[in-house]
Amino acid sequence: MSDISYHDRQAEGDARDFLALLKPRVMSLVVFTALTGLLVAPVPVHPFVAFTAILFIALGGGASGALNMWYDADIDRVMRRTANRPIPAGRISGGEALGFGLGLAGISCVMLALAANVFAGLFLAFTIFFYVVVYTMWLKRATPQNIVIGGAAGAFPPMIGWAVATGGVSLESLAMFAVIFLWTPPHFWALALFMRDDYSNAGVPMLTVTHGRRATRRHILAYTLILAPVAVGTAFTSIGGPLYLAVALGLNALFIRGAWRLWRRDEAVAEAEKYAAEKRFFYFSLLYLFGHFAALIAQKAVLNLGFGGW
Repeated sequence: MSDISYHDRQAEGDARDFLALLKPRVMSLVVFTALTGLLVAPVPVHPFVAFTAILFIALGGGASGALNMWYDADIDRVMRRTANRPIPAGRISGGEALGFGLGLAGISCVMLALAANVFAGLFLAFTIFFYVVVYTMWLKRATPQNIVIGGAAGAFPPMIGWAVATGGVSLESLAMFAVIFLWTPPHFWALALFMRDDYSNAGVPMLTVTHGRRATRRHILAYTLILAPVAVGTAFTSIGGPLYLAVALGLNALFIRGAWRLWRRDEAVAEAEKYAAEKRFFYFSLLYLFGHFAALIAQKAVLNLGFGGW
């Protein structure tokens, strides 16, 4: 009995470690934004097709996470935030993670093409390639603009969801892409402000390492000011409306205020306060993105009821 219990616990632990390779928190963002793209598209999708499509998009996102952890295991070992991940902690080998990630990538892309359409499947394959090869293997270790260019990978999911429904790309899907693409730098640079030593120890040329925290604060403000009109302007596309506009105006006013306060921060004060304001801005940025995409879904629901449009 005791041997069976031990092996059961070991199997459960292994399952949790493989689940951790999928980066569930990142996957949840992928799922939500892809679902938004699918739901706000002008072409209705059968519920079963929608469910299977989102499932395979989630698996594709998880595959990206596993392949990222496989390649970045050396970096993860020296960063406090990532040292307990399955590979650096020794609970899963690099080869297992590589095989797991490649298997999921192949299954997710093929099955999405079969469940929805070939364009959506190819788009998912391109997204995985971009995240793993272009961002993880190249940009991340090569340039402080890593998160700016590489952030495109995280901005593709709503376009994939839209492609599931429509089989193509449109101004509306590009607008959703643009919101995430421009949101990504201030979101991650806020994290880098209070995790600078981790990136420095790992040799990752994050902007805080190469240019310092003062310059990073200026970049956060600049990108926030560029992001705001794009996010608000989405209200005037076919997927927007008064409800979305009201939410976007409120969220962007708060986001700009937060970025302005970070820009004015004295570094000595920030360090003494253990970067509390920077952490608040980082966590609010998650709410900011969720709020915009939730508002798009709510706007679509209101329009389907026959009111709430322009």
